[in-house]
Amino acid sequence: MNRRVIAEFRANGGVAGGVTEGMPLVLVHHVGARSGIERVTPLVPYLDGDRIFIFASKGGSPEHPAWFHNLVANPDTTVEYGTETFPVSVRVLSGAERDDIYDRQMLAQPQFREYEGNTDRVIPVIELVRR
Repeated sequence: MNRRVIAEFRANGGVAGGVTEGMPLVLVHHVGARSGIERVTPLVPYLDGDRIFIFASKGGSPEHPAWFHNLVANPDTTVEYGTETFPVSVRVLSGAERDDIYDRQMLAQPQFREYEGNTDRVIPVIELVRR
């Protein structure tokens, strides 16, 4: 499914249909922490002006998604948003700042409330800081 979403995103100037139709979308490049293989993952971000936040929800599963571990291990990466491709640094939020951004995402994308309810872990919130 990710390959189709990525191809559609790139072919349509940063827009994809299907389950992501009508939602913002960002393609996050990351290098495998163990494998060293570059991968691209489409994610629904929370946008606050020029700031981009992503969420390691994995649908509320008990473990973090692999891409999260990859970004923590290799925090300087690239993202695609709209028709732009640009370098970013990863910043994992904590405390009240993390909670505030996650609350905003739940208002914008209500399924994130369900994700939080499905797990005992704190879902990481990551800012993609443009370099």
